[in-house]
Amino acid sequence: MKRRDVASLLLLGSILWVAGTILYAYRGPVIFETTSYRYWWAFATSPVFSAILCVVILRRRRIPAAHWASAMLLLAIPGMLGEAVVLSNFSIFMPKLHAASGGPYGAFLFVTYALVLALAEIVTLRAQRSVQNTDQSRLAG
Repeated sequence: MKRRDVASLLLLGSILWVAGTILYAYRGPVIFETTSYRYWWAFATSPVFSAILCVVILRRRRIPAAHWASAMLLLAIPGMLGEAVVLSNFSIFMPKLHAASGGPYGAFLFVTYALVLALAEIVTLRAQRSVQNTDQSRLAG
């Protein structure tokens, strides 16, 4: 991956984290503190939406599939670092949410990061296997 890709992915990851944090700071009570149905609906759909958004970013940046794991980490790291600060100062960054919502919010984040990073790892492993199979076919032929 080029340095420009690394820098742009870190910047995009930072922008996504800021946007998501602002969204949940204002809309969090509706998601985390109303009904369990709303929470579980968001718990199921938000990681999928985040994964789709990240895939679109990697495709638009034309990141080769063999580099998706590292590229997705570059997108995720700013948010993971930022969320460590948010979760350790929850009442400051999420003043509309009760402190008890910190656990569900953290679980929400873990699932999102796990899905996005697992998807990238699967794509990367498949791309590497494809290259290996192609190389073996060339050697055999």
